[in-house]
Amino acid sequence: VLLGMFGIIIPFQYWLVWTAWYGLFTIFIPVYCFLLMPAITALHGDTERFLERVSAQQWAVMISVYCVSHVPALLTLEVPGFEGRNLLLIAFLIITVQGSDVLQYIYGKLFGRHLMSPKVSPSKTWEGLVGGLATSSLLGALLSFLTPFSPLQAAAVAFIACLMGFLGGLVASAIKRDQGVKDWGHLIEGHGGMMDRADSLVFAAPIFFHTVRYFWT
Repeated sequence: VLLGMFGIIIPFQYWLVWTAWYGLFTIFIPVYCFLLMPAITALHGDTERFLERVSAQQWAVMISVYCVSHVPALLTLEVPGFEGRNLLLIAFLIITVQGSDVLQYIYGKLFGRHLMSPKVSPSKTWEGLVGGLATSSLLGALLSFLTPFSPLQAAAVAFIACLMGFLGGLVASAIKRDQGVKDWGHLIEGHGGMMDRADSLVFAAPIFFHTVRYFWT
């Protein structure tokens, strides 16, 4: 059932992105799909662990389709004076968020003393978070020339995106602990799969997209 749903949801969601149908793009999955998925599952008549299975399906679609689709959706934004350069918004998002991940790890290793949530992620510390967010915000300001933002605005946007990225990584760690796995895959030796590298972008992309759309379009 889930594979069949993905086969319909993925192309339709990205068609909505491609056509810049913002009104439906933003609600298709969290409204229509989230209502239809449990209904379709119920029609199959299997009630064992119903809520658990439906929740897992919805969360899978939210993470791997809905949130991720906000990255290419950045290409559809019409920012005055920034026409034809939207790809740079994606570059800004990836560089700052992924950079924040690395910086949080480095600061945590060098200065980490206070664990944030050891049962969820034993490597995440408050010192790493603060240092990573501060430095990635500065990085955002330095990269403001890639964006329609002023240096101060770029720092603020980077801070918000990187904070959401941190929360995305924390949630992903909690899910992996719940499932009893260390990584989502083995694409990159020693670093897990693609989703392990992109879990921070999953949370950051929608917030970044809507922030840019609301304030700059």
